[in-house]
Amino acid sequence: MLDAMMLPPPPTNEPVLSYSPGSKERDLLKAELARMSSTPAEFGHFIGGRERRAGKVVEVRAPHKRSLVLARRFQGGAEEVQAAIDAALAAKNDWARMPFQARAAIFLKAADLLAGKYRHTANAATMLGQSKTAFQAEIDAACELVDFYRFNVHFAAKLMQEQPISSPGMWNMLEQRPLDGFVLAITPFNFTSIAGNLPTAPAIMGNTVVWKPAETAVLSAWVIMQILHEAGLPDGVINLVMGPGSVVGPLCLRHPELAGVHFTGSTAVFQNIWKTIGENISSYRGYPRIVGETGGKDFIFAHASADPDAVATAIVRGGYEFQGQKCSAASRVYAPKSLWPKILERAVAQIKEIGVGDITDFRNFMGAVIDANAYRDHVSYIELGKKDPSCKVLAGGDYSDKEGFFVQPTLIQATDPKHRLMSEEIFGPVVTAFVYDDDKLEETLKLCDETSPYALTGAFFGRDRAAIERAMSVLRFAAGNFYINDKPTGAVVGQQPFGGARASGTNDKAGSLLNMLRWASPRAIKETFVPPTDFRYPFMADK
Repeated sequence: MLDAMMLPPPPTNEPVLSYSPGSKERDLLKAELARMSSTPAEFGHFIGGRERRAGKVVEVRAPHKRSLVLARRFQGGAEEVQAAIDAALAAKNDWARMPFQARAAIFLKAADLLAGKYRHTANAATMLGQSKTAFQAEIDAACELVDFYRFNVHFAAKLMQEQPISSPGMWNMLEQRPLDGFVLAITPFNFTSIAGNLPTAPAIMGNTVVWKPAETAVLSAWVIMQILHEAGLPDGVINLVMGPGSVVGPLCLRHPELAGVHFTGSTAVFQNIWKTIGENISSYRGYPRIVGETGGKDFIFAHASADPDAVATAIVRGGYEFQGQKCSAASRVYAPKSLWPKILERAVAQIKEIGVGDITDFRNFMGAVIDANAYRDHVSYIELGKKDPSCKVLAGGDYSDKEGFFVQPTLIQATDPKHRLMSEEIFGPVVTAFVYDDDKLEETLKLCDETSPYALTGAFFGRDRAAIERAMSVLRFAAGNFYINDKPTGAVVGQQPFGGARASGTNDKAGSLLNMLRWASPRAIKETFVPPTDFRYPFMADK
């Protein structure tokens, strides 16, 4: 053991590579895409530091090319889930006793491995398995996940340094212990970085984890697990088990040593998790920490003083990048009548230029939606917009699942500001606009705040500073991440801590000190140097 107070290197955000024609990174990524496409992988669960091949074999196919088999993996059952829990609990004490600097070094090494050796592998797995473009994969699977590892170590170190004051004759200390039990991490398909962050943030704080990735994102999850293993993560600290939530959830959520849940996914699933924990609250060793981010109905609100070109571009980038499958994606627009014709003209012109197709063709701006279920949902909303007389499809509206699950970027106008298209989460490339009278700004701001149950991200565009300040006030609780003259997507670790409240989650801000604090159980320690040896106090003395 080293007798020194060591601090990790200061973190910086990982630079985003361009993948422009002729660049080295473009050639390397193309080669990795070709390799993965021609050589299907085969893998199982990763439990107790070892691959475990058990359960039914399931094919992993590309959403944009359904005939392309990317991998064959194993789907776990109750036996694998129990083995993952047992492995996490067996590793708990040794991992908690490991000095923080040793734990931190593992994740800093993982960051460097991902930034270098595994960068194109992680990006290619994300592109092929989740149908992301090269740029969307780069900012997600490479840069954001590298940032999570480096900044989370930094934030954890800051927590360790936070100490109470001490009066003369004593030394007061505060230590950040891991939670008492194991943490269940349930991760989504849409961000490889989230999948890599949810199990590792608790682990950095000394917790052991059972990790259940989305069934539609197991290829990139497997790559992450290989990186962590190569970085030196001890056996059993993070245990990857692939299987349906109906199998993994009940066994973990009812286990007496469940210490916490780190979740990103649907509101309905998260509410069921909370309900299950509530029903079993008396059976746990302690009160489980519940941290979740559950989606949004994110808005762009334009003021009459806004730049129409900027608003139109925000709609296109914010609404259609990664097929609108971001919890932060722009899904509803409020535009003033005086500015709407210019916004519409520019937005429609840009939408018509969007290429939708195979993401290995770098000219495409969009790929496919994730699976058949998502495709059916998105199509149903588009058809609703076509058939409802109070709505009008202004751009897009086409779709096909012949080769892949392709939905064209669609812009709809609704005359009812509380229409389903303006209030329900769609999680696809469908944006709905409501045009308001310029003199009804206050009324429309309140509509924006009250229409949706979510409160994740939102954007306000305008040059008028008084209008900006008013919007910030009225919409104060409408979004956990609020953007002024920018699209409501693209939060950067260390710069815009991410999370929302209301139906959008617990707002524990991934990529910040606030989130790391949730995975610690502080212990206050007081040492008295010269303790009293008599029970009597001075006030008890005789006159």
